[in-house]
Amino acid sequence: MTQKPRARDLGIPFDGEPGPLNAITDVAGVEVGAATVIAGDGKLEVGRGPARTGVTAILPRGRVFDPVFAGTAALNGNGEMTGTLWIEESGFLEGPVMITNSHSVGIVRDAVIGWQGRHGLVAPLSHDLYWCLPVVAETWDGILNDINGFHVTAQHTVEALNGARLGPVAEGNVGGGTGMSLFGFKGGTGTASRQLSPEDGGHVVGVLVQGNFGRRRNLTIAGVPVGREIPDLLPDLAWDRDTGSIIVVIATDAPLLPHQLKRLARRAPIGIARTGGYGANGSGDIFLAFSTANPGAFSRKETRSVDVLPNDAMDGLIEATAQATEEAIVNALVAAEIMTGRDGNTLHAIPHDRLQEILRKYNRLADQM
Repeated sequence: MTQKPRARDLGIPFDGEPGPLNAITDVAGVEVGAATVIAGDGKLEVGRGPARTGVTAILPRGRVFDPVFAGTAALNGNGEMTGTLWIEESGFLEGPVMITNSHSVGIVRDAVIGWQGRHGLVAPLSHDLYWCLPVVAETWDGILNDINGFHVTAQHTVEALNGARLGPVAEGNVGGGTGMSLFGFKGGTGTASRQLSPEDGGHVVGVLVQGNFGRRRNLTIAGVPVGREIPDLLPDLAWDRDTGSIIVVIATDAPLLPHQLKRLARRAPIGIARTGGYGANGSGDIFLAFSTANPGAFSRKETRSVDVLPNDAMDGLIEATAQATEEAIVNALVAAEIMTGRDGNTLHAIPHDRLQEILRKYNRLADQM
């Protein structure tokens, strides 16, 4: 995988210390995979394309059945993340987290059920009887993609799951983020992490976002009103409304219980707000947090003992969640490349040189601080 420039490579300053990869995979055991669907050009023909879409997979512990404690939250509910009711009821995330486009949630969900069954990643009730309530989240890519053509298939879902790996995570126009926009620029998939100091517990927080929200005039990077400084390069198909969404997946190795993970999930909007998002009426802003601590906590029959971090020790994790969410969004912007889709509609990439000039104008480049 060719590593694209990231926000820090451009000199954009962020608070906090990232992990070695500055990615959700800095949380040990977390794997990420993606299947990207790019096909066709020109005029939209529903069912034939053009297709600019995909699916992203996050496996909390890789390919083992060992459910993790989890919690969910939402800033605005104009979106979907399946399986959250059972997470709220049980406190466990029992499989992967998938992210795709709005109209492909069903096919991805069904494919995950089959994949988990084939690989034995289930806890049967009796003999071969099992049930799954997969977590599948979405954002809308209809500006570029033939979203009603259902171009994401079960095979793409399996490709993303089977391709999930440790290590660096592809960003920008990949997986579920392929056709997405951010603040009127090309958006998509982004990730970041924070490594807490020993004084704060030494834990890791990793975030992955699928960003598809925001009005250009509100885009803020490192406290600078970048969107107002770049009023051009708007999409060919545009309307002055925030009708997009963002999915935020937060991972940590800190030993947190479900109610504490919900607390982390509720902090994602702080990072979103720092970039200029505000939970608009048309935006589905939905968040999930999970912990890879306490392996073996899940059982259908036996009592388990688990470790729990005190609430008074959570401040570092809370701050890290906000910081990593903000940086993951900006990483998605920086990594994304110009893309033309249905009917010739084009989303432009944020120009790196102009972005640096603007930050320099406001004395916000890292080498000026």
